[in-house]
Amino acid sequence: MPQVSLGEMVNALTTAPALVSFPTDTVPALAARAQQAALIFVAKQRPPEKPLILMGASLDDLLPYVKGSTTEVETWKALAETYWPGQLTLVLPASDRTPQDLNPTHTGTLGIRVPNHPIALKLLSQTGPLATTSANLSGQPPLTTAADISQTFPTALTLPAESYSQQAASGKPSTVAQWTGSGWQILRQGKIHL
Repeated sequence: MPQVSLGEMVNALTTAPALVSFPTDTVPALAARAQQAALIFVAKQRPPEKPLILMGASLDDLLPYVKGSTTEVETWKALAETYWPGQLTLVLPASDRTPQDLNPTHTGTLGIRVPNHPIALKLLSQTGPLATTSANLSGQPPLTTAADISQTFPTALTLPAESYSQQAASGKPSTVAQWTGSGWQILRQGKIHL
C-alpha cells in the first residue's frame, strides 16, 4: 500500500476496516480498530492466545475498557501518572466493553498503554484507542522502517518514511506489568523497572 498522511490514516481507520502502522516510543506498531483486531492476527500469522494491546492517547480514553474497585483504579491511575505516556503496558481486568476479537483467548484481561510519541498520540487522539502490537510477523524481530513494514505487510497503510525516524525509539518492547489484585507481576521486562 502507498504511504499516506496522518489525516488519510485517520480517515481510513474511521471509515472502513484498515490495517495501519505508525511509530511509537518503543517499536513501530501494527494497528487496527479494536473491533477489527482479527486483521492483525491474520496479517502477523499470530496465534490467538497471544494478546494484543489497546493503545490510547490518554488513561481516560482507556479506562472504559478495564474494571476494578475504586481503590484499584486509584492505584492504576497513580502508576499511569508516573510512567505515562511511556514504555509501560498495564494488564488489567477487562470490562464488558472490550471487543472479543481483541484477545480471543484472554477475555478476562486487557493490556493498555499510552505511548510517548507525538505522532502516535496525535493519531490516537483522533481515532480513539486502537488494537496494537509490534510490526513484524509472529516470532520475528520487530521491523523498524516504513519500507520493511510495507514489504512485509503490503495491505497496511504506513506513514511517510521519515515519520519512523523523527524521534528515537528504544527499539525494545514495553515493560508489561499485570495487576494481580494485590500488586504487580512483571510479565516482560523492558526499559521501565517497577
